[in-house]
Amino acid sequence: MSMVQQKSLSHIIVLGGGPAGGATALGLRKLGYDVTVIAEPRPFKAVEGISERVLEGLRNAGFKQALVNLPPPSPRLASWNGATNSANTEMLINRSELDRGIGRDLEAAGVKLIPGRVGKVSETDAGFSVALKDSETALLKKAPLKDAAPLKADFLVEARGRSAPAAGLARLRGSETVSLLQYWQGEPCQPQSAAESFQDGWAWMAAWSDGTRYLQLTFDVASADLPDKAQLIDHCNAILRTLPSAQPFIANAKPTGVIHARTSTPILCREAVGDNWIRVGDAAMAVDPLSGNGIFQALSSALQAPAVINTLLQQPQNRSLAKQFYQQRVDHLFHRFARIGRDFYASEERWWDNPFWATRRNWPDSKPLHQETDPDSLRVVSMPVVSNGLIEEHEVVTTNDQPLGIWHLNGIPMAPVVRALQSREQGTSPHSCLETVLGMSPDIAAGLTRWLYQNRWLKVER
Repeated sequence: MSMVQQKSLSHIIVLGGGPAGGATALGLRKLGYDVTVIAEPRPFKAVEGISERVLEGLRNAGFKQALVNLPPPSPRLASWNGATNSANTEMLINRSELDRGIGRDLEAAGVKLIPGRVGKVSETDAGFSVALKDSETALLKKAPLKDAAPLKADFLVEARGRSAPAAGLARLRGSETVSLLQYWQGEPCQPQSAAESFQDGWAWMAAWSDGTRYLQLTFDVASADLPDKAQLIDHCNAILRTLPSAQPFIANAKPTGVIHARTSTPILCREAVGDNWIRVGDAAMAVDPLSGNGIFQALSSALQAPAVINTLLQQPQNRSLAKQFYQQRVDHLFHRFARIGRDFYASEERWWDNPFWATRRNWPDSKPLHQETDPDSLRVVSMPVVSNGLIEEHEVVTTNDQPLGIWHLNGIPMAPVVRALQSREQGTSPHSCLETVLGMSPDIAAGLTRWLYQNRWLKVER
């Protein structure tokens, strides 16, 4: 049986239709798989700020219709450690509109999209059985819930974000954190956003063009001493009235009385992939929202998932390799983003002993975010990489700052380059070595030599 025929018999269900679930589904369709996405509409209005890097990530994932009506960048004010910066911008997006656009992209790609809530998920001898809670979904309009047959899948993708069930999997958790999102309503205005630190946490505020204000305060669960739910809005509003950055957002506006509590605790799933399932996006690793790149972080794992799934289904002899590849990258991404947050928290020095700041400036570890590459650390090792939609083992070059390795640079395999340079005779220049040993043209050898020096893969000879 050919690979194409095998793929046509493999049905994959993706639980969740946000950026991570959508990117995974699009990648699987390109590989020829039959994919169904079950997506529950977002239960409350939410606005998120995204950067140009996030926008580029969405484009690279294959989203088109989801990006058609995005607004232009708007001003962003940041007040941190007593200093205020207004140089940055961010694009404020309506998440419900983005998710609907993702749905249109999925349907255009041939993905079956089912709007509804996931009920019980059961593992069977043949794969998985997925029941739906809502009776008024695309597949269940004419059948009561009790008569609806569960959906069957050979492979399951968990992409329901932070709300995904833990499923008994071991998880690493950071400082327990809660974000309280409140809506205010004012006159229509120009979109803008702001972030400000305060004694017990930090605030993010956004004004939407229709006059809706999104005001979110983030606290430490253990030390915040938050009041009962009935007094929660008044407590948050009292804090907001003390924050200079919040004044433009609450002036001539009134609270609607609606507040949502959301966990924003950093969580890493220690086992993010199995033989017939995988967790992507925030379901695999959810980091602190401080950096404002939640969508980018979710895409970082989702873009790798289709090749991993393809290997698990088509090359079972390489399952261990595929799972190793994926878990290593999820772990690496989580710690990288966690250290970005750690360093940003450490830059706020006014409340050094406050539990909120004290715990976060020391977690997850003391390792530097970036290390200066040590030329003596270069090693040629065999590691799993993505190759033609599959996970394969190839020789890569690792460094103290690139532990996952670099396979190619602009199409040039780097392992032969490092081997040639490390074994060249004394007195032979890197440029000449690349030409004579590897047969590179003078221009390519010169350009690669510059890159090697600039990135400290070669020692500067004195």
